Amino acid sequence: MRADEPRSLPAEDLPYRIELSRDGDGDGDGGGIERVVARAASAELAHAIFRAMRSDHPERRIILREGDRIVADSRAE
Repeated sequence: MRADEPRSLPAEDLPYRIELSRDGDGDGDGGGIERVVARAASAELAHAIFRAMRSDHPERRIILREGDRIVADSRAE
């Protein structure tokens, strides 16, 4: 890697994450998140992944978070 090339953040340090919820409430309490589907560095990319997941899994709850804050929730839309 050249000194002037941007460095990538480790996935766990990316600010946005898209979560697939279990059948429960998915609020993060009591293990409501089945898995983190993706992480993203930008809001634009995170929203695109969220929309794709919502389209692919319309019956499931998909949550987009920035840190602990819920940015978008497929159940609310």
